[in-house]
Amino acid sequence: MSWVKYAGNPVLGSETLGVCFDVFLLKSDGELRMYFSWRDKKSLAVSVSVDGVHWSTPRIVLEPLLSSGWEDDLNRNCVVFRDHTYHMWYTGQARGGSCIGYATSTDGFHFVRHGDPALIPERFWEKRSVMNPHVLYDETLGQYRMWYCGGETYEPDAIGYAVSSDGIRWVKHPANPVFTADIGLWYEKDRVGACQVIALDNGYWMFYIGYEDIDTARICLARSPDGVTRWERSINNPLVSPTPGEWDEDACYKPFAFYDEGANEWRLYYNGRRRNREYIGFASNAGSVLK
Repeated sequence: MSWVKYAGNPVLGSETLGVCFDVFLLKSDGELRMYFSWRDKKSLAVSVSVDGVHWSTPRIVLEPLLSSGWEDDLNRNCVVFRDHTYHMWYTGQARGGSCIGYATSTDGFHFVRHGDPALIPERFWEKRSVMNPHVLYDETLGQYRMWYCGGETYEPDAIGYAVSSDGIRWVKHPANPVFTADIGLWYEKDRVGACQVIALDNGYWMFYIGYEDIDTARICLARSPDGVTRWERSINNPLVSPTPGEWDEDACYKPFAFYDEGANEWRLYYNGRRRNREYIGFASNAGSVLK
């Protein structure tokens, strides 16, 4: 399985626009909405596109709230559209730590916070930070299912799992973290983080970041029958790696993939880093099968 980077990368972010990273995509009303972190604004923003290549001027959907004590800087969000409402979970950072917040919107552009953090660091492995939420709603179970990261604030260490009936009160899995780095694999020997989980007929597929070291990262893939246990890594890992001399020459972070039926291809968005600049681009892979 070969992922080919789009020749026109990056598709969002520039010296003028600033650092754009941690992409999350949602299909809505015949268009793609890209929710992402806008570092220069310390805010969450959205941009829209009909082709996934050309994106509108970003608009901020949620700004920092200094009075809360935990939202000096906002980033790393995900959105679920359910019951005519856009549900967003996001990372708030302040004072060297991170928590996960919750906000809702009727149009996907104007979000209202719901009070205190939905998830806070409590367990030993979480240290001072929980972040990078990815949430799915399971109709069969009647639950929201969240995969999140915990550990260091700069880059987290491992991936945990929690469930909720209302999106506000969460129960963490007793065996957390449910996915940790395999120190025997050179591409993720330092840590893992920032996952996206996709439910398919043959199980749950998780795109995640594998860190060779704190500054060098690649996009990887693993599969589980239930999304929690018995993870098996792809033999094709890493899927997307830095390209020397290009915009992503230092690291490839925060994957988000979807299958485009019309084009019969998977498209994988990610943010690439070159020194202190991060922008968003994508790679594609022909066919419908993940492996």
